[in-house]
Amino acid sequence: MKPLFLIILLAVFSTSCKVDPEIKPELPAEGISEVIPEGWPQPYYRFTENVLTTDRFKLGRALFYEPMFSADNTVSCGSCHQQFAAFAHSAHQFSHGVDGRLGTRNAPALQNLAWNPSFMHDGGVNHIEVFPPAPITNTLEMAETLPNVVLKIGSSAKYQALFRKAYGDDTVTTQRMFKAIAQFMGTMYSYNSKYDQVKHGTASFTASEQSGYSLFVQKCASCHQEPLFSDYKFRNNGLAVNPTIRDSGRTHITRDLADLYKFKTPSLRNIELSGPYMHDGRYMTLMDCLNHYTNSITPGATLDPSLSTGIQMSTQEKTDIIAFLKTLTDPQFLTDKRYSEITP
Repeated sequence: MKPLFLIILLAVFSTSCKVDPEIKPELPAEGISEVIPEGWPQPYYRFTENVLTTDRFKLGRALFYEPMFSADNTVSCGSCHQQFAAFAHSAHQFSHGVDGRLGTRNAPALQNLAWNPSFMHDGGVNHIEVFPPAPITNTLEMAETLPNVVLKIGSSAKYQALFRKAYGDDTVTTQRMFKAIAQFMGTMYSYNSKYDQVKHGTASFTASEQSGYSLFVQKCASCHQEPLFSDYKFRNNGLAVNPTIRDSGRTHITRDLADLYKFKTPSLRNIELSGPYMHDGRYMTLMDCLNHYTNSITPGATLDPSLSTGIQMSTQEKTDIIAFLKTLTDPQFLTDKRYSEITP
């Protein structure tokens, strides 16, 4: 089964649905523009055909936090992607969907998504504008249909006003919704960590952080490439198969056994706050993750060749690497009101 690239256009002609969420305080959206930090590669997604505007960004933000996307009007994108946790789901191995249903994968952190050529752990979605249908229609997550979402959103006085501001009229279509969400998610930029300040010469690493950075470059950077800290490729990193889930990884999408147990390399930006870790959230701490690479690599036909003998690290080296990884935390991103649901 190949990834699907579908944008479904649905006009709203019914106002029978009565759901209308509480209108929350308006948040700032000043300074929303496409950003390519100095020294970064060109992003995969550009806004040339989805021109950024403040009103479309605001609409996308409202939709990101909108529980009407779910069948029982309780679960939003923001339910499982929390800003304080780098838009991951804090302390949750698996996120809760409608009716308390549990998924089978850990909710990944969200940042710098314009550089992502694919989405989800297995790369099952290949474009940011068609990412929302995956969680919306997943029976373990929002369990809703796109026609019902259009009806609910189109029946809301709040969204009628937001669509008029964003698009000139109040017609709700999935294309308009998903393009607006892409404006919000695509401008979730994180590039103001201590690491970035060191690179710009405005801060310095401690001795432990500097040691950790040197070790990281030697032992980890071939997959977690600077400055985005991912190569966005799919790799089998030697995790033992979870017997209760038996997740085949990338093979679920490509049907190619050469992709068995391969998952997308995650970015390490804000990694300090986005645990639990790995595609199935099996590790609670960064030390657990590093211990896996020294002690727990499971051999297999698709194991990444760079991990055939594991990664040798002493306890002190692991401590220093973790000290460096914490320099990738971006407090400005984590508290930026432009990305918040309500004003603190």
